[in-house]
Amino acid sequence: MGLSATTPSGVLEGVRVIDFGQYIAGPMAAMLLGDQGADVIRVDPPGGPRWDTPANATWNRNKRSIVLDLKQPDDVDRARRLIESADVVIENFRPGVMDRLGLGALGMSAANPRLIYCSMPGFAADDPRAEVAAWEGVIGAATATYRAHERTGRPVYTAIPVSSVYGAFQAAVSVGIALNVRERDGVGQQIEVPLFDGTFAAMGYRVSRIHNAPAMDPAMLRRMGGLGGQLECKDGRWVMYMGGNLRARDFLEATGAAEWVDAAAEGKMTIEEVQARTQALFKTRTAKEWEDFSEEVATECGVCRTSAEWLENEHALGSEIIIDVADPKLGTVRGPGINVRMSETPGCVRFPRRLPDADRKEILTELDALPTDALPTQGVSENLDATLRAALDGVKVLDLCIVLAGPTCGRTLAEFGADVIKIDSPSRRIGRFNIDVNRAKRSILLDLKTEEGLKVLWRLIDDADVIVQNFRNGVAERLGFGYEAVHARRPDIVYASLNYAGQVGPYAGRPGHEQIAQAVSGMQERFGGDGKPALQPYAINDYGTGLMGAYAVALALLHRQRTGVGQHVDTALAYTATMLQSSLIQDYQGKVWDEPRGQHVVGSSALHRAYEASDGWFFLGARASDLQRFPEIAQFSDLGNGALETQLESLFATKTVEEWIAALTDAGMGAQRLVFDPSELAQDPWVLERGLCVTREHADLGPVTTNAPGVRLSRTPAEPGRPAPQPGSDFASILADAGLEGEVERLLKDGVVAESLEGESA
Repeated sequence: MGLSATTPSGVLEGVRVIDFGQYIAGPMAAMLLGDQGADVIRVDPPGGPRWDTPANATWNRNKRSIVLDLKQPDDVDRARRLIESADVVIENFRPGVMDRLGLGALGMSAANPRLIYCSMPGFAADDPRAEVAAWEGVIGAATATYRAHERTGRPVYTAIPVSSVYGAFQAAVSVGIALNVRERDGVGQQIEVPLFDGTFAAMGYRVSRIHNAPAMDPAMLRRMGGLGGQLECKDGRWVMYMGGNLRARDFLEATGAAEWVDAAAEGKMTIEEVQARTQALFKTRTAKEWEDFSEEVATECGVCRTSAEWLENEHALGSEIIIDVADPKLGTVRGPGINVRMSETPGCVRFPRRLPDADRKEILTELDALPTDALPTQGVSENLDATLRAALDGVKVLDLCIVLAGPTCGRTLAEFGADVIKIDSPSRRIGRFNIDVNRAKRSILLDLKTEEGLKVLWRLIDDADVIVQNFRNGVAERLGFGYEAVHARRPDIVYASLNYAGQVGPYAGRPGHEQIAQAVSGMQERFGGDGKPALQPYAINDYGTGLMGAYAVALALLHRQRTGVGQHVDTALAYTATMLQSSLIQDYQGKVWDEPRGQHVVGSSALHRAYEASDGWFFLGARASDLQRFPEIAQFSDLGNGALETQLESLFATKTVEEWIAALTDAGMGAQRLVFDPSELAQDPWVLERGLCVTREHADLGPVTTNAPGVRLSRTPAEPGRPAPQPGSDFASILADAGLEGEVERLLKDGVVAESLEGESA
């Protein structure tokens, strides 16, 4: 399966990955590595993947295939030899399974000291729920992915596998970071990314809290006069309009709505009156006409499309986040393309998924050709003092980003030890996300619209390794520090661009936030169902894009370590939205769009849904074969899905949540009480003990609570870093590092740098 002469090389070319993953998280993590050039060998059990889904056409691309029966000694030995030959192992069994097979992380790392061994269990090895069957819905129930319906109070299920995808994203980031460390000292390490822990990255600001913060001023809620949100149009379609965009005034003036907003801000018109006028306004044009008009005035609006429409969308195809692949089982499959883009080492789909065991002869021949009397220890440092060094120690990052996605990229790099300098405008309101996305960074307020401000920025660039920015396309170039300008001065710079729609394609110049990405890609339409579109419970595109940006930077830093050459990397909210839906959006001959949709849905089937007990709700995750182990429901095992649901609803109403969870778990099924409020998790004893949420004293704000890294690396652990500083508070140390300590007073006097934002809080 060698690369052809015309196939672009990826940064991970030459890295061998053994993929034992099943279902979503493990296969997706290995796919992300394979997309960037890794030689991924997929190990399946007899009969093929445990979940036979069309999505395997996406998750198992770029992988060679071998079938091994890990209940047979000969195949266990083959698996062991594969791991001994590998750079990376991906597995997502329950804790202890690989150890019992003799293939666990500690034993295999002793045999192969260069090995990066990544485990992705549902619950961590030291979590009291470690042995629970951690189906996606079970993790979702535990992480407040369910929400109570605002009218009925019933739980609302989302078909987006948030926990699995976030586990995959963070596994890819962690492996990329560990490869950088190994490049430095030759030693691998063990990584654990529990899906429960990893979901805290998606919760983000929903678990953040400034304990002494005053209640929000109601006047702030009137600032935009209620203009914005999901709005029904002339043709019965819906759009997502963002009334708070910086260019929103142009939209208001062009439509005559400015006087309403001004009147509401002055207290002369109620929010309800403005909303009624807004609803009437949007019914004067079709959804597509409003989207096109909003593009003309450079404000944010997107049609709430279906995912089927997204697969045919001009931008999805033009940006190649949707591609066609010739699959050996389904024929031509249209589905997700490459998420992370890299200018010097572009990833690609080199070949479609292989049928199970298709490469057995080739893989075993390669294995037999390896020497059996020498361990792969070449390059392993004799001096492991580097164990105490942070993974990105010595890496300096300039973070020019706003809101969530870009700052999350910078924060993730900071968690792994990078010195991240957050650069904000002295005139821009920072907002409530600051304590969440800007912990572990230093902060400076710098006016980049002045000549002096740009001079200071270039002094900082001269000493930087990475720049992260999330301006709309063309803005950085107009300001003078686009990639080409920076690259000309610093050919070794890693320059990351994160935005709504990416760098190429018809929408590349459009502004957009989380809500727009959810709208155009089908997320809102599916979650809303036949009524009004609805937003997903968390800002999953923003935070996910930040993680994918960090993955791209980690790969680019690895490439730079090897070659001394930097590059431009990018990803986008629309790319992340597509990957988050990769379990759902494949199109092929015979495709039936039958995924769970709407606000009335509590699960995907009778054995994967929420049930109401006598005192609350819990989630059941099970296979049909599991029913025989549970006498109270074994009698229903021959019923169809609808009849089975009816019987289980009646049965589960007879006992408490705690009683059912204990009984079902003892029978080997997945069961978990539904947590509806993320703030409950921020006070959970095990969450606090594990450090997934941390409460610390902020120098200016008093106690603040934020999430913390959910990944565990054995040699170079991620750390939450210090609480987010007050904006601008580190200007002196930052300017001194740039050799400008003698210019501080002048820069402050001239307004180029500010000490703080007047009246601003974190």
